[in-house]
Amino acid sequence: MAYRYLGSYPVAEEVTQDVFVKIYQNLGNFNPRSGSFQNWVMRVGRNLIIDYYRAHKREKSVAGSDELEALDFGPNHQQPTPFENVDRQEQIALVRRGLSRLSLELREAVILRDLQGYSYQEIAELLQIPEGTVKSRINRGRIELARVLRCLREEARG
Repeated sequence: MAYRYLGSYPVAEEVTQDVFVKIYQNLGNFNPRSGSFQNWVMRVGRNLIIDYYRAHKREKSVAGSDELEALDFGPNHQQPTPFENVDRQEQIALVRRGLSRLSLELREAVILRDLQGYSYQEIAELLQIPEGTVKSRINRGRIELARVLRCLREEARG
């Protein structure tokens, strides 16, 4: 999760270590009545990632994710040709750039839903916002991502 938001493995590793330290230090504060342990851990991680992001005012692109690498952009499930590999890598890079241009809250919603596969309810619990807000952010994020991708494609054409 840290890598998806911060776009750098060394930074993500550092923040992840901080997450585990924070979890260990605050384990006594976990209340099972307020939600699952997994969601509590994710909230701690998310909060530290956001804190790091704000403190460093990172505007760099989301460098990628395993899910983005695994996206199937075409109908052909056979072994891709070298040309298809290059085309696919260009499409993945375009999606990465597009994600990086979304606001943090829209990017977060799209990543959690479309790349990490969380349900609306899980995202609502994780972000501690109403499910309707989650749906709205995902919808707005997808629309904005589509608009950004169109603009990026037009820029690439010159």
